[in-house]
Amino acid sequence: MKKTLLLAILLFPVVLGFSQADTLPPPFATKSHMNFSNVVGWEDGEKPIAPEGFQVTLYASGFKNPRWICQTPNGDILVAESNGHHSFWQRLAAPLVGAQKATSLKKSANRITLLRDANHDGQPEIRQTFIDKGLDAPFGMLVMGNFLYVGNQSSLLRYPYQPGDLVMSAKPDKLIDLPAGKVNRHWARNIIANADSSRIYIAVGSGDNVAEKGMEYEINRACILEVKPDGTGLRVYASGLRNPVGMGWAPGTRTLWAAVNERDELGDDLVPDYLTSIKEDGFYGWPYSYFGDHVDPRVKEKRPDLVKKAIVPDLPLGAHTASLGLCFYTGGKFPPKYQNGAFIAQHGSWNRSVLSGYKVIFVPFKNGKPSGEPVDFLTGFVKDLDHEKVRGRPVGVFQLQDGSLLVTDDKSNCIWRISYQQ
Repeated sequence: MKKTLLLAILLFPVVLGFSQADTLPPPFATKSHMNFSNVVGWEDGEKPIAPEGFQVTLYASGFKNPRWICQTPNGDILVAESNGHHSFWQRLAAPLVGAQKATSLKKSANRITLLRDANHDGQPEIRQTFIDKGLDAPFGMLVMGNFLYVGNQSSLLRYPYQPGDLVMSAKPDKLIDLPAGKVNRHWARNIIANADSSRIYIAVGSGDNVAEKGMEYEINRACILEVKPDGTGLRVYASGLRNPVGMGWAPGTRTLWAAVNERDELGDDLVPDYLTSIKEDGFYGWPYSYFGDHVDPRVKEKRPDLVKKAIVPDLPLGAHTASLGLCFYTGGKFPPKYQNGAFIAQHGSWNRSVLSGYKVIFVPFKNGKPSGEPVDFLTGFVKDLDHEKVRGRPVGVFQLQDGSLLVTDDKSNCIWRISYQQ
């Protein structure tokens, strides 16, 4: 039975694809399950599986929850090692799961590590702590001008920086505060700049699942914020996005796209995570509705005016897949069909009877819009579906200057490199 379900899960984003939002089941059509995966790690010789012609190698290991990456102008790799240790997940899962399943609940390293591949052989020779003080669950990083920006869960920091620096000795300026605190189900703060570096965009997830504690706790949450590089002019760029994480500009356009985690506890197949273009001042439904005018019956406050204006996301990615990382490929080293398309890392489910996600998928793009169904790109993370055993959980996907990709695997504490052998 589970093998049949496995096939359905693996094909879920592919078979339903663009029409998935039109075939959504009603709320509570199936029971809501709490089903945490058991992370067992990668044994010697094991590694993720990519399509024919691609080579997957271990880039670096031995981290403590490597989440996000930034490549500096001189080619160094900065790795944010962090965990939302004050987050919802510790309180929810700690009494419910065993030691192996609870690996994600360790205290946050609150560290940024530098890797340098000086001879460009695909393996870093230099590795050292770059920043380990003053960080609070760091996530997104951005080098712009003579500054390094870091998205803490509670603030946006700016450090003076010169490419080639091996250690950050300067203290940062705190440009703005970001919402954190007790109601903080989603703590990751990704950041991205626009083409002329005049604005920074900050992805901030909701504090609760569906605003159970009230919308007064959701100010500047479930949205993408916009701010000037000096910290002034803060405003909400788009809202109603339950947990946007990965962001990117569609190649050849000025359109921002985001990978968004939708709400939980409505059943196995509700609500699909999604990839969507982000419209300035656009509203995407949370918490009142999902995928347009599908009203969430659990939300006490009724806002038919907002439901009516809710934007339907562009592309569903499967329920509870935890689609996090987003990378548009412009490297030119992969086959032509991958050019300008989107790679999306799916961290994997906890709220589904059969695990979903746990892979990297690819969405082809043409003229700045999805031109085909999502397909599997990097798999092998699931080891034993019947016993919920997984080897790792991909978080972010990042294109390097040499045209290869790096994928962070935060539960097996390693980074994978994907290159193409022509």
